Amino acid sequence: MDLREVIAERAHKKIYRDGDACVKVFDETFSKSDILNEALNQARVEETGLLIPHIRAVTVIDGCWAIISDYIEGPTLQQLMDENPDKLEEYLELFVDIQNEICSHTSPLLTQHKSKMNRKIDLTDFDAVTRYDLHRRVEGMPRHSKLLHGDFNPSNVIITKDGRHYVLDWSHATQGNCEADAARTYLIFTLNGPEGLADRYLDIFTAKNGITRQDVTAWLPIVASTQSLKAIPGERDFLVDLVKADYL
Repeated sequence: MDLREVIAERAHKKIYRDGDACVKVFDETFSKSDILNEALNQARVEETGLLIPHIRAVTVIDGCWAIISDYIEGPTLQQLMDENPDKLEEYLELFVDIQNEICSHTSPLLTQHKSKMNRKIDLTDFDAVTRYDLHRRVEGMPRHSKLLHGDFNPSNVIITKDGRHYVLDWSHATQGNCEADAARTYLIFTLNGPEGLADRYLDIFTAKNGITRQDVTAWLPIVASTQSLKAIPGERDFLVDLVKADYL
């Protein structure tokens, strides 16, 4: 296996291209169960028929766990947005269409999103009263069983030469309420995107789905609390304000 061509680096993992294969190598901070769960999530999403890279193998390389899947040739939607700012509206429309396509599927064996949120809330360092309120919010949300990506952002969408779109990175996939996934995307854009992008995304998402902004923003305290577990410098105060905001 040739692991000389690094195509991406993330916290505690490197992604290589080896011919028509993509090799994601994890460091020692990931347990065997983490890797097997990610591969299982991706395999289950494969079964929906969505265009995603197919798992080829799970293995160990130089003592580190690795997932080998199809390599998909093409720029990410994020790259296209950066290179063609005049087409931003068009790309955002496509982005939301892809998100809605994902949510049109089901994968009954995936973890329930509400269960995952409740588990992660328990891991936060918020006080007991705040955690109780967050749990109450989760349980008060409508119960759905739609396929959720969990980290849907333009860098996880590849556009091929023939115009097909492949969605990458299914490690956070669950089943639940699509508005929760939209809230996660809105938070990602708010934290990392240019000013105004998050609100424009939300306008498009709500218009295409015939819902209100509040249907999505009601999830913001929940997703902000789970985001706080990543402990990214500079985010804490902003996330705390979102957790304590009253969106209901």
